[in-house]
Amino acid sequence: MTKVRQAVVMTGGEGTRLMPLTKDCPKPILPVLDKPCIKYLLESMAGSGIEEVILACGSGTAQFEEALGDGSDMGIAIRYSCEDKKMGTAGAIKMLENRLDDVFVAANGDVLADISLGEQINKHFSCGAEVTISLTVVDNPSEYGIAEVDRENRITRFVEKPPREEAFSDLANAGVYVINKTVLSMVPEDEFFDFSKDLLPILMREGKRIQGFPLDGTWRDVGRPSDYLGANLSMASKLYDRTNWEGSRVESTVIRKPFYLGKNASVTGTDISAAVVMENAAVTDSKLTNAVIMKDSKISSARIESSTIGEGCRICPGAEIIRSTIGNGVTIEAGRKVADEKVSR
Repeated sequence: MTKVRQAVVMTGGEGTRLMPLTKDCPKPILPVLDKPCIKYLLESMAGSGIEEVILACGSGTAQFEEALGDGSDMGIAIRYSCEDKKMGTAGAIKMLENRLDDVFVAANGDVLADISLGEQINKHFSCGAEVTISLTVVDNPSEYGIAEVDRENRITRFVEKPPREEAFSDLANAGVYVINKTVLSMVPEDEFFDFSKDLLPILMREGKRIQGFPLDGTWRDVGRPSDYLGANLSMASKLYDRTNWEGSRVESTVIRKPFYLGKNASVTGTDISAAVVMENAAVTDSKLTNAVIMKDSKISSARIESSTIGEGCRICPGAEIIRSTIGNGVTIEAGRKVADEKVSR
């Protein structure tokens, strides 16, 4: 395997569609099964031989440093870089140019990515590409940058978020790149510049080889509440499908997987059809269907369906929450019905 030791992970997205969950927490460190979402990507990088990761943070590093530390628990060294102003994905990498190796990995940090990078790195070197982009099949291509490829998976056409009627492919840019540092010469200094919208078109016009590579592993956008919910359930299915949850913390409860129960969490007298209950949360005498209950929340005699309950919430008896997102620290009073809402303090 050809060695690439360095990666840049861009974490500058604001996560506005995930409000109120992102009111107190940047999107990349929202928990997926009690682990920061971005950590799945970082662990994937470590498993593929990456030794150093530079986290390009758009709005301060303190919460990232608290959540991720120095990376030593994953076998990598995390360095933190803070942008004084928004620079775009290519612009943020340009700012780091003098710290980068000749070939490096770059990735968007606001997706769930439990993947293998080794073969993508090998392909980059063997085909002589300037940039190699991971591609994944999606149902809604108009929400992504999409690519057309030839028989060798060389990208021949790339368009960012085309109208639905103009979408010519279902192959989406998964936001994981292997990059030759030389392409940064085409990125202007101290200017907002996007990798997909600005740099890729330039490279393609100049005839540079942009290689596509079928993504290997689990990848999910977590841009919307339904995506975040789906990411948790997807990982519960992948990692805990064979787990027997019967025990002292699960009593008189029917469980239809996928299911995950965090440390010191408990469920009693509850009917569950696909749910994630994170650490220190307690659910009693309730019905959970396609639900995420974040840490320290208490649910009593309630119905939760297609919804996420934030940290430290109290859902009182008789409450019903359907297709909604409840922010951290919210109390839903007894008997209240919430549907298609975002509720915050």
